[in-house]
Amino acid sequence: MMALLEVEGLVKHFVAERSLLGRARSHVKAVDGVSFSLEAGKTLALVGESGCGKSTVSRLVLRLIEPDAGSVRFDGRDLLSLDADALRKFRREAQIIFQDPYASLNPRMTVGQILTEPLALHDLVPTAQRRERVAELLRLVGLEPPLARRYPHEFSGGQRQRIAIARALAVEPKLIICDEPVSALDVSIRSQILNLLRELQDRLGLAYIFVSHDLAVVKHIADRVAVMNLGCIVEEADADELFARPGHPYSRALLSAIPLPQPHAKRAKVVLQGEIPSALNPPAGCRFHTRCPFVIDRCRTEAPALTADRAGHATACHRVNELPPADTILPAAGGFTPALAKLVAAFSRKTEGASPAGVGIQSTRPTPT
Repeated sequence: MMALLEVEGLVKHFVAERSLLGRARSHVKAVDGVSFSLEAGKTLALVGESGCGKSTVSRLVLRLIEPDAGSVRFDGRDLLSLDADALRKFRREAQIIFQDPYASLNPRMTVGQILTEPLALHDLVPTAQRRERVAELLRLVGLEPPLARRYPHEFSGGQRQRIAIARALAVEPKLIICDEPVSALDVSIRSQILNLLRELQDRLGLAYIFVSHDLAVVKHIADRVAVMNLGCIVEEADADELFARPGHPYSRALLSAIPLPQPHAKRAKVVLQGEIPSALNPPAGCRFHTRCPFVIDRCRTEAPALTADRAGHATACHRVNELPPADTILPAAGGFTPALAKLVAAFSRKTEGASPAGVGIQSTRPTPT
């Protein structure tokens, strides 16, 4: 089955400083060689810390910003070679839902005007039928048609995000990029929006790129997960596989930070030591080696390739086959014992060139959700 979206070697460097003559003196390496594919009707989640390049990738895919290198193919077409007219037609097939619905909706337009605008721009529905189409879109996202006369400020955050979803659906796209669509909402509203997105995907066959730093949310909605660190994908796998058996030390640290839903439950938490490297001057070799508990000399000089096993679980780590089982470091729940800390420390001392100080493991009591 041919993928709906194929991204290969995507690169984007932003100029951070220029000389007096206007020449670039330094660059922020926001995205540095990202590759992935997405099938129709599926959800790929891009996860990682703030500043790792997730949102930049989503904007590059839609050509809201232009890449410096790489290729993006959508439904067999090379998006980077499209002229202005062809790019305008492509906008019908791929839409984006932004993080803050209040900032992404025009406060001077009613909801009806907001939803009518894409219909008029792409000449999708005759003028006489647009009001009926707006009502249909509102019902589709769980809102009543009479609300079309109101302005965005008259709605709650969850309702505004439903309106943003309706606007994205207005042009009947094949792909929707969800750029942290629930992070600005109350916890009680997030599940409603996530369930709505899942329901719409099942009904309309939509493909999603879901950008988030909340792994608990990702587990609920994603079919496949790509973990990003400093502009690169360090691990990619089916969602169930990655949550059950994370291979990269960075993925393990992220997963250990997920709060448990039980107020009194405890989990061993991986606490990364050291400063986060800057995208202005990323470290040589593996970009995670400055914080990795399992670093060896090879990690400091040679960047690992993103290599997949037979099951399609890809990991960019020189030592992926040597690391202790993830469930030893990241127990699902239960009490914490000092043996966990001793295990990592002993493993690090045994290996050549290992760093004795790279990780701390502590027992935490997460905040109830």
